[in-house]
Amino acid sequence: MLFSRKSGAPPVPGAALPGRPDPIATGETHFVTGRPLHAPVPEGMAEAVFAMGCFWGAERIFWQTPGVWLTMVGYAGGTTPNPTYHETCTGGTGHAEAVRLIFDPAVISYEELLRLFWERHDPTQGMRQGNDIGSQYRSAIYTFGAAQQAAAEASRKAYGARLREAGRGPITTEVRSAPVFYHAEDYHQQYLARNPGGYCDLGGTGVSCPVGTGA
Repeated sequence: MLFSRKSGAPPVPGAALPGRPDPIATGETHFVTGRPLHAPVPEGMAEAVFAMGCFWGAERIFWQTPGVWLTMVGYAGGTTPNPTYHETCTGGTGHAEAVRLIFDPAVISYEELLRLFWERHDPTQGMRQGNDIGSQYRSAIYTFGAAQQAAAEASRKAYGARLREAGRGPITTEVRSAPVFYHAEDYHQQYLARNPGGYCDLGGTGVSCPVGTGA
């Protein structure tokens, strides 16, 4: 995402951009599936939110995964209410670019989603992901309920051990209860389906994650 970026930690509360009281304009339906982006979580399904760098490529990983019913991109983990993309890119909102997904636990487990999360980006890079630099590209898992929190923390510990064995640095991923998720603008939703040759700088470490594999 080739825009001006600021590096460093997110702003402290009180120093963030003010935002706005009303949501920004965004899409209504998923470009790939046609499902409504603002639909409630269907009975029997669950939700998850991950931040792993540029949300264009991150969303594509999950909409292509069997058992994931719906995906959408947005901003989470910051202070500014109803931020825009350009505000988030300044680093002044505190938000990370994030993907929210609704999935069917009967088809894919949360642990398997965690494995995809860990393996498909580099969680050791702090406030960046590849060439994308800034707090909005940090790695994060935002959890729903005690079971997801425990699973996320356990997976971070297990994958951290594998990374150390491989000579990699410590994991910088934040794991915490899900904050408010703000939908991104329509043109960001399913961006790489609309623009198949579009930019994506996500890349994993090459180290396999034991979570979700039965190991």
